[in-house]
Amino acid sequence: MSSTDYTYDEQGQFFPFFILTLTGLITIPLTYSLLKPSQGLENTAPRIRSDFKPEDEDLIQSRKRRQRRRERRLKRAITVILGYLVMAWMVYLIIVTKRTVPKLWDPYDILGISTSANEKAISRHYKRLSLKFHPDKIRPDPAKNETIETLNDRFVELTKAYKALTDEEVRNNYIQFGHPDGKQSFSIGIALPKLLVTEGNGKYVLLFYGVLLGIVLPYLAGKWWYGTQAVTKDNVLVNSAADLFKEYDEEMSDADVIRALSTGEEFQTVLKGAEAQEGLGKVEKAIFEASRQTHLLSQSDQASLRQIEDPLKRKSLALLWAYLGRIKLQDEVLDQERYDVAPTALSLQNAFTAVSLAFGMMGPLLGSYHTSQQLIQAIPPGGSPLLQLPYFTDKVARDIEQAVGKSPLSIQKFMSLSEATRRNLCVSSGQLSAGQYAIAMSVSRQLPNLVVEKAFFKVVGEKVITPSSLVQFVVKARFVSPGGQALPEVNEADLEDVDPDEGDLDAILGRKPKSKKPKTLEAEDEDSRNDDSIQPPLANAPYYARDHSPRWHIFLAQSKEGRIAVPPTTITSFDKPIFDKDETLTFNIQTLKMQFQAPPQVGRYNFTMHLVCDSYIGFDLTQDVALEVEDVAKLEPGTVEEVEEDEISEPDEDSIAGQMQALKTGGSAPKRKIRKQVQEVSSDDESDTEGDVEDTSETDTETDTDGE
Repeated sequence: MSSTDYTYDEQGQFFPFFILTLTGLITIPLTYSLLKPSQGLENTAPRIRSDFKPEDEDLIQSRKRRQRRRERRLKRAITVILGYLVMAWMVYLIIVTKRTVPKLWDPYDILGISTSANEKAISRHYKRLSLKFHPDKIRPDPAKNETIETLNDRFVELTKAYKALTDEEVRNNYIQFGHPDGKQSFSIGIALPKLLVTEGNGKYVLLFYGVLLGIVLPYLAGKWWYGTQAVTKDNVLVNSAADLFKEYDEEMSDADVIRALSTGEEFQTVLKGAEAQEGLGKVEKAIFEASRQTHLLSQSDQASLRQIEDPLKRKSLALLWAYLGRIKLQDEVLDQERYDVAPTALSLQNAFTAVSLAFGMMGPLLGSYHTSQQLIQAIPPGGSPLLQLPYFTDKVARDIEQAVGKSPLSIQKFMSLSEATRRNLCVSSGQLSAGQYAIAMSVSRQLPNLVVEKAFFKVVGEKVITPSSLVQFVVKARFVSPGGQALPEVNEADLEDVDPDEGDLDAILGRKPKSKKPKTLEAEDEDSRNDDSIQPPLANAPYYARDHSPRWHIFLAQSKEGRIAVPPTTITSFDKPIFDKDETLTFNIQTLKMQFQAPPQVGRYNFTMHLVCDSYIGFDLTQDVALEVEDVAKLEPGTVEEVEEDEISEPDEDSIAGQMQALKTGGSAPKRKIRKQVQEVSSDDESDTEGDVEDTSETDTETDTDGE
């Protein structure tokens, strides 16, 4: 009768392997996620070269380092370290623990004879052993720790081994069950210490499982579930999104958008909740004094701030104004909070953009994008775009604008002035030193100024745009340095958008064609520089306590109604290099595309294209475009190709089907039939939608162009 025994690992031979495997399954994936390079835009983009350091450079860099530490996920790093410590301990136990290997019952080994011995040799050898090891003829040897019992057991084993090789019934048991006594009991080893089931320890083990399954796992699952339900897809608290929805208004100004962002509950974490009211009076006093000198806040904005009853929201808004005005608060904690509120407000701005898109109004959407520019550059609404340049303070920018007679003065307009005029305004007047002026000019020439060269509508594979067809809006643009320097001529071929061939799957799917030819190092380098994911430099934002990669938003609007016609498409990378090896502009034509469904009615639709950069003030572009939707039924005969025969044609000679047909019939495949084209279309391939590009930053309100 067989039975089963359960044995625990008392010597620690096996449970280290179990713990090592279990810990490795958790630690190794965590290590990969911890060490995997981040693919975020801010971690892969180049930087603008600048030696400028703001007054609070140390404080700003400390806030950046603090954020990087958070992104490194300290808890995950600690878990990985503990996991490797446990794994190292298990490896040590495996090395030092003496392992006992179970020995199979082997009659030949017990008798000490060869497996090739015959029965006669086995009997003769057994007789010699019985004379030597019979209990009646041998005495126990105390030096070998022998007893009568061990001698009897040894002789019994010899007898069993002999019978297993000579007795028919015993041999059958050995052959079938591996033992002369027949089927034996077997044991199941459990790779856990016996300590876990020792009497008296069961209650502790039960308590451990109860805490793990009844408290820890439900807590972690609930925390994950409620955490995902508490935030929107924009990673903003649901309550904050609801507050932004309540604050929305079609007539909102940029200052109103900033006030709406201050309602977010995320500021509780930044301002430490109950301590939010501390220092509020000091912040308000500083921004009110600055407003009397620089018009930071209008009277209505000041009154709106005083009317806020919630101290958290009031301090959040006051700190945002202090950040936008670059006001030093003379308090280390308040200055830290001043730089911390800007990234929080920017994340809320993304949520407010989603709210604006839901209403479909152009004004609040542009206000949201302008707020993003102001937060990244630390410039208040209505502030001079020149404040984006190093060492340009509000006084310097105001004096230059007064001297030029234009306010506000964009960077493009300023750089279009002659070098002598710029130097006279900045250096000769004593506003900046020669070194500061050189750094400012160097940074200004590196700013990504995207200029539209051509914009048009098209339908892939078609010559006209028909109702409800899938339309592509194609924008051909290039990066130029701000200013009026001479630009290279545009190659007209670069302004065309060629449809891929019908059978070119690589082109249709956006894949690179495979080449069987080996590439030289120069060719590989050329391919890397012509990669489809060329990123622009990180935003030049010395006051913003985060790294930010610029985004360009392109959308179509109906200006008369003030509504969004086609929602924005966000551009984060480009298809051609922006800079060459010498870090100079390449002036390559970049292709930007957005898709939408054409209107169901035939007619001419006038839109205004908006191209807005979320990181720089004064770099926005608008252009009037027209979409011509034509009725296919009213087109002239011959516009659509007519096939000579309506029946299904035979497979072509050069197709796989044609070759299979030839093999099947034994003849040659028919030649390709030529389709007759009655008349060529004389109309253009694309709708005529080109218009004049105008530099229409919302901050550039100039109406006269004399002398430009």
